[in-house]
Amino acid sequence: MKAIQFGSHGDRDVIEYGEFPDPEPARGEVLFDVKAGALNHLDIWTRRGLPGIDLEMPHIPGSDAAGVVEAVGEDVTRFEPGDHVAVSAGVACGECEFCRNGEASLCTSFHIIGEHVRGVHAERAAVPASNLVPVPDGVDWAVAGSVSLVFQTAWRMLQTRADVEAGETVLVLGASGGVGHAAVQIADHAGCEVFATASTEEKLSHAEDCGADHVIDYETNDFAAEIAELTGKRGVDVVVDHVGEATYPDSLKSLAKGGRLVTCGATTGPNPGAGLNRIFWNQLSVLGSTMATPGEVDDVLELVWDGTFEPRIRETLPMSEAPRAHELIENREGFGKVVVKPDSEF
Repeated sequence: MKAIQFGSHGDRDVIEYGEFPDPEPARGEVLFDVKAGALNHLDIWTRRGLPGIDLEMPHIPGSDAAGVVEAVGEDVTRFEPGDHVAVSAGVACGECEFCRNGEASLCTSFHIIGEHVRGVHAERAAVPASNLVPVPDGVDWAVAGSVSLVFQTAWRMLQTRADVEAGETVLVLGASGGVGHAAVQIADHAGCEVFATASTEEKLSHAEDCGADHVIDYETNDFAAEIAELTGKRGVDVVVDHVGEATYPDSLKSLAKGGRLVTCGATTGPNPGAGLNRIFWNQLSVLGSTMATPGEVDDVLELVWDGTFEPRIRETLPMSEAPRAHELIENREGFGKVVVKPDSEF
């Protein structure tokens, strides 16, 4: 088969699309023909190299993909050949106290397909059956292959960790990205008043289409000052921030007293000043969030499959153009998800 792969960490020039040994489904695994997958910022960090993660090389990236089951390994009963499936990339042990309590995303050995182990951006992939979800007939492959990671992440952030309620105000930073545009839709669906930041008029327009009530160009405006003006100096109840060091101080500043900042990542750096004086004086909560539990995945994907939530696709490329796909993510070009398909699917 052919697969996107790299044999060493580095810039986009380490990416290749070439021959790779065909996978075989082990016990408990499912082999599927990949019809479409999508990139996430995680793929960029994995390619560059993440501290503490020693990957088997060559590495196939990719945490999102969907396709048709070709074969199943021993002990697999949930799926059979011909089924349509999508990957849910979080792998848990199923045995620790967190798994037993239904909090698999807090598993003591939690890891992610495509980040810690080989991913699914290839013509075929074999993954544990527990990491696949059924896809209804008629769902477009680009949709099925691009929603799981970002929508489950945004769903847990807002519904579980921040516990948003109708009538609350929510600020989503980086609304043009995968998690950002999912968070705008989820907050709007929850009945919240949604504020969103992006860097161009086109991206701001897309954010409004996703459900944002107010949009802020963070390139030309101080978003914390804009939030103060738009809310009569009150601030918002919740800030969704996956940007990190560059935005964290103003995220805290944007919160109302008793507000919650929820974060799932730090693309501009993980170590901002703590801002403890603002946190304790305004009685703020800073909440971390990673991926989602299987039940949360099922809840949010049901709303994708029925059309309530819609991933925006900025571009669909053949896997042989993976370096360009990475470039789109790195340069923040466009709005929404970047989809890749095996060249044989074009």
